[in-house]
Amino acid sequence: MKIKEVEIILYGAEQLCPSCVNLPSSKETFEWLEAAITRKFPDQPVKMTYVDIHQPPEDILKFNFATKVIDEDMFYPVVVIKGKVVGEGNPRLKTIFSELEKYGYSAI
Repeated sequence: MKIKEVEIILYGAEQLCPSCVNLPSSKETFEWLEAAITRKFPDQPVKMTYVDIHQPPEDILKFNFATKVIDEDMFYPVVVIKGKVVGEGNPRLKTIFSELEKYGYSAI
């Protein structure tokens, strides 16, 4: 079965979330998550995207969600897969892996 590439978007900022003291930065979380997903689902297409909530891209969906993270005081980093928030503040691998498995990903 051919798996269609899923984009995982991590919304974060250079400055740590005020409620997330002692947690890794958004960039560190992005790198950790990318490495964990690559190990769990090798040779399966995953697109990882980092969006700085204070300098979002012109892509309207990403821009609007970055604004939402700020406006709603969400704990960042926020991990989104196909429009669904699957992690906030300190994302859990089990939750993210479970969401990917819904799209056909399987651990090898």
